[in-house]
Amino acid sequence: MTLAPPDMLCFALHSAAHAMHAAYAPLLAPLGLTYPQYLTLSALAAKDSQTVGALGAELRLESNTLTPLLKRMETAGWLTRTRDSADERQVLVRLAPMGKSLAVRAAQVPRAFAEKTGLDLTEMADLRDILAVLRDRLKPGKG
Repeated sequence: MTLAPPDMLCFALHSAAHAMHAAYAPLLAPLGLTYPQYLTLSALAAKDSQTVGALGAELRLESNTLTPLLKRMETAGWLTRTRDSADERQVLVRLAPMGKSLAVRAAQVPRAFAEKTGLDLTEMADLRDILAVLRDRLKPGKG
C-alpha cells in the first residue's frame, strides 16, 4: 500500500517545519537573525560559555554545520570563540556584549511565535514533548 504525501507522518513533520521557519522569519528579520542563529543565541543565553561540542549536541548540529555559523556570529560581534585554557583542544563559545543585548531583544520572539500558532501553552508543551520522544526514538541505534 502506497501512501500519498499528505497521509505520511514524515510529510506532516516536513511541511510543518517549513511553515514554522516561515513563521519565524518575520519575527527574526528585525533582529537581523536567521533561525539557526536564533537557536544558537537562545542556547547561549540560557547557558553561556559552552564548548563547541556541547553547543552542537544541544542544537543537534554537526561541527561542519555549527562552525561556519559560529564564525558568522563572531564576525557580527555577537559571540566570542576562545581556546579553553584548561584544555586547548576545546573551544569555548560565549556571548559578547552585543550578543547579550540581542538575546534580550530576542526574548519576545517565543511569545510572538506562540501567538501565531493558535495553540495554548499546554498544547504547545504536549506537542513539543511528543516530538522529542519521536526524535529520541528515531536516533540511530534505537529500536
